[in-house]
Amino acid sequence: MAKAQPRYVCQNCGASQSKWSGRCESCGAWNAITEEASREAAPGGLGSGGGRGGKAIRFERLADESAQEAPRHVTGIAEFDRVTGGGLVPASALLIGGDPGIGKSTLLLQASAALARAKRGRVAYVSGEESIDQVRLRARRMGLGEAEVDLAAATSVRDIMASLEKGEPPAAVIIDSIQTMYVDTLDSAPGTVAQVRSSAAELIRLAKQRGFALLLVGHVTKEGMIAGPRVLEHMVDTVLYFEGERGHHYRILRAVKNRFGPANEIGVFEMTDRGLTEVANPSRLFLAERHGQVSGTAVFAGLEGTRPLLVEIQALVGPPGPATPRRAAVGWDGNRLAMVLAVLEARCGVVFAGRDVYLNVAGGLKIAEPAADLAVAAALVSALADAVVPEDMVVFGEIGLGGEVRRVSQPELRLREAAKLGFAKALLPAQGKGAKGTPKTIGIEPREIAHLHELVAMLAADGQKRKKGT
Repeated sequence: MAKAQPRYVCQNCGASQSKWSGRCESCGAWNAITEEASREAAPGGLGSGGGRGGKAIRFERLADESAQEAPRHVTGIAEFDRVTGGGLVPASALLIGGDPGIGKSTLLLQASAALARAKRGRVAYVSGEESIDQVRLRARRMGLGEAEVDLAAATSVRDIMASLEKGEPPAAVIIDSIQTMYVDTLDSAPGTVAQVRSSAAELIRLAKQRGFALLLVGHVTKEGMIAGPRVLEHMVDTVLYFEGERGHHYRILRAVKNRFGPANEIGVFEMTDRGLTEVANPSRLFLAERHGQVSGTAVFAGLEGTRPLLVEIQALVGPPGPATPRRAAVGWDGNRLAMVLAVLEARCGVVFAGRDVYLNVAGGLKIAEPAADLAVAAALVSALADAVVPEDMVVFGEIGLGGEVRRVSQPELRLREAAKLGFAKALLPAQGKGAKGTPKTIGIEPREIAHLHELVAMLAADGQKRKKGT
């Protein structure tokens, strides 16, 4: 028998190659390639006529009647249920990732306790990182010590599956974390690409077979991506990211993939000494520390999934200096900031050359929506001209390379949220005829603009007034 050739696998992207190298040719990661034992192919191979033949599968018509859909497991934690699309779907797999210490285990322990209190069925919590006593200690600190949750400390997938295959299936199973699990048929260490992929595949298969909801905790890399093979995110039904800054007291749970609900939905939590508490009105939280009329700020009326969200955009423009100017953005795409600066200079004559430019989304929220372009431009011009965007005005709109201001989706939803929080004015793109829910009917005075020239002229006039007043 020919000797099995060694296989070298990148632990960052899962690419396989025949020899070791310091840098992965597929993803460019350094020192990420390790040797893994290769499994020999079965004699004859699949479909070659050798060995045992496969079992024929049964096809059904798309138009055939389906069995009655099982009800979702609603935890009662409104923000968590919102992000998952209305609760946990039986026989589904959910992956949640986030930075170390951000609160992933805390959130899932609270969700498991809530499911147990709601009598949704048995809930199993399997920890590969903590002992049972450590989990109990954390649960008592959060006031969950009396919750009827089954605890186990294990890392062997074979042992976990043998325990879950017996008796009545649980309603939900939490695995904390998938990087600590291992399959004993592989020689590689836990956390490697092969182990993470195989462990997840076995657990997901059992969840589909027995009908329980499977929740997997995933570690993240320094780039903020879930560690392990990218295929792991394709294998599960839902991918959630738990975001937040250690210096801030709240956390954001964001759905980036959801087969059973809207993607890009967010839930907002506040971290306390008793665990995570829900924030029912995150817009009020993000705007709570706004004080007076200050140049360089604008309130953006955004949309995260189906939820309207108001957040403050802050900009600071430094004086010209001899050194290379800095461009820094926190909570927004740096490339998008460079584009807005270039459009303001090329189309409106607003010069930022030689000046440091800093942009910040107050509160640590990360925004990826192009509708924030106009609010960013308003904050930048306001900071440069020492002008003030009216305190009771919200701003939203996308900017094109020609300086035109483009319409964005669901303006009515954004304006209604602004009116609810006491805003009376809106700076927005021209809506055109037939637009639903005009600002006046909602109770907001609109100022529609078609080009950035109008924004610059408005703020320049305010800046001149402020100079004359001083």
